[in-house]
Amino acid sequence: MSNDLVTVVYFWKIRERKVGFALLHMALDRRVIRRFKGVRFAKMLGTGKGETFTPRDADAQRWGALAVIEKSQIDALDNSKIVKRWRKNSADEVRYLLDPISSHGLWAKVNPFDYEKSAGTGEVVAITRARIKWAQNLRFWKAVPPVTSSLHSSPGLLKTIGIGEAPIGLQGTFSHWQTGADLRNFAYKGAAHQEAIAATERYAWYAEELFARFAVREIRGSFE
Repeated sequence: MSNDLVTVVYFWKIRERKVGFALLHMALDRRVIRRFKGVRFAKMLGTGKGETFTPRDADAQRWGALAVIEKSQIDALDNSKIVKRWRKNSADEVRYLLDPISSHGLWAKVNPFDYEKSAGTGEVVAITRARIKWAQNLRFWKAVPPVTSSLHSSPGLLKTIGIGEAPIGLQGTFSHWQTGADLRNFAYKGAAHQEAIAATERYAWYAEELFARFAVREIRGSFE
């Protein structure tokens, strides 16, 4: 992929009376954002607390969008009808601009973040995403709470959100860290996370998985 790309992630806090809008446009806007000029990959995202990765985690008021897009088209996307509609119906908006440090695995059969890598100094973001085999959902859900408890208490964690393309089976996390070292300490030194990695190898519960780290280029807005 070209070095003229950037990953943009939006999170919107939808006003309570506008949840119907969000549910409708979560479906309608998938094709619209994928066809936007300069977009190489895009997903509309639901969010949750990221504690159990079951439907009860879902946050009906927090929604998101992710796109890998040509840098020259960022302003156009930011001022597009699709983004303006979500912004109009939201109480807050947070936008991350990210440059990949590393990316391993597949998302919808591609590695969307396989383009020019950043050195990754300063704050970092990690995005994980997995397609869980249906037969493994219950086992996966039982394994998640110790890991998420460890994540939420990890030194250097600034923000974490559960993300998903569907209520069940397509799950992930978006986490924002003070430094890359903080993220690595959680990923490679935390006992709960190491046990989850071992269980993943033992049970092969993912049909597809991706782990990507990013340097934070810019953050606009703040979470309410």
